[in-house]
Amino acid sequence: MDGRDREPRDMDTSERMGTLARAMGDATKHMARGEHETEGGARHTVDLAQVEALIEGWPEAPRNGARQMLEQYGPPNEATPTKLFWYHNGPWKRTLLTSDVVIHNFPSPHSDYLTQYIDYRVPADKFDELARFDGSCIVDRTAGEVAARCDSEAANTLTLNLMHDIVSGNTSVEEARKTYAENLAGYTMGRSAPYAERLQFAVPQGGTEDPDESMIGGAMARQTLGKVKDVLTGSQEGPSSS
Repeated sequence: MDGRDREPRDMDTSERMGTLARAMGDATKHMARGEHETEGGARHTVDLAQVEALIEGWPEAPRNGARQMLEQYGPPNEATPTKLFWYHNGPWKRTLLTSDVVIHNFPSPHSDYLTQYIDYRVPADKFDELARFDGSCIVDRTAGEVAARCDSEAANTLTLNLMHDIVSGNTSVEEARKTYAENLAGYTMGRSAPYAERLQFAVPQGGTEDPDESMIGGAMARQTLGKVKDVLTGSQEGPSSS
C-alpha cells in the first residue's frame, strides 16, 4: 500500500495501542518536568543569506512582509522553503510568516500570511463572539493561545486588542468590527491609532493552557470488554457513546 493512501483505519491494533501509549508517556514526562510545551526551535537562528535565498521566489506581499520582519526582529529561528518562524520576538510568543496566503475581505480585500501568537485564555462562551468578530482571530483552548493572522503586525495588534475588549465585555462584536476598520484606516493614513500601535493589555506569560480532563480510562475498559465480545462472537461493532 502506498503510504499516501494509508488511512487511520489501516493501522493494526498494536500500532493504535502503541500510538496512544507513546502520547500518554510523553505527556507524563512533560508534566513531571513542569513543561507545558517544547520550543526547541527557539534555540536556533537561521543565516540571513539563507533566508534571503528562500524568500526570493515568494509572492510580493509575503516577501515584503518577510523583509519587514527581518528588519524589525533579525533572522528567524527556523526557516523552510515556505515558512519563517520567530520565537519570543517583541510582544509575541511566536511569529509565523508564510508564502502560502489566505484571501481575506475584512475590512478590505487582502492576503493573510503573517500569524502572531500570545498566551491568552479565552472563556469557552466567548469563542462564538470572536469567530463573528474576525475569522482570522484564532483561538486555541488547549494550548491557551490566541493568534491574529493578517498582512501586517499593526493589523494583528489591532485584532488582539479588540479581541481582549470583547472577552472583557468592554465592546460588542459589531462595535469591534467598526473600530477595527476605523483604526486601520487611521493607522494607514498616518493618524494616531493606539490600538494598532501596541498591545493595550498585559500579556500573560504562560499558565493559560487548558488541558481539559482525561476520560480515556473508562472508555478503554468498556472497549476492552467489547473487544473480548468481538473475539467470542466473531462480530465487530462500532464504539458506543453510552
